[in-house]
Amino acid sequence: MTQRRETQRRENGTDSDGEAQSQTSRAVVRQPTTAAGGPISHAIFRVARLHRMLAGSMLRRTGLYPGQELVMMHLWDRGEQRQSDLAKFLDSDAATITRTIQRLERAGFVRRRPDPSDARASLIEPTPASSHLRTEIDEIWQELERLTVGLLDPAQQEATLAAFEALERNLVTATAER
Repeated sequence: MTQRRETQRRENGTDSDGEAQSQTSRAVVRQPTTAAGGPISHAIFRVARLHRMLAGSMLRRTGLYPGQELVMMHLWDRGEQRQSDLAKFLDSDAATITRTIQRLERAGFVRRRPDPSDARASLIEPTPASSHLRTEIDEIWQELERLTVGLLDPAQQEATLAAFEALERNLVTATAER
């Protein structure tokens, strides 16, 4: 493509085939035509996917997978929890939380014991061996936040957070109605 055509393409917001595209200063994202009726939903999908990928690569050094750090954060903040309560808090199904707890148990970060008040239930608690992980996860989440917000100023960060909170409320309502 010639320099002139490339400049026209950028100015017009089209790709080499003349298709519309969304542009930022660093990335060009093609939105499928079938997603044209849901540009915000498509953007949420893209951002969530990229955020999870970045979190996963950052967590790799700890031996954790995305989502496992949320279990640990919850246990550190609230102490031992029933496995079923962890599943509810994380909006996870029983099979997924069971696999997550098993992996954390094998790594030595949590301990499972019978609930003295209900023999059918298990209590999950963080082990002393997980305490070093807490500092690492805190640092990872601070870095993840820094990379996520980039050059957004504090007002933009506040507005973004408010928008996400409004979207979350909308989705909670819509989910409850289904």
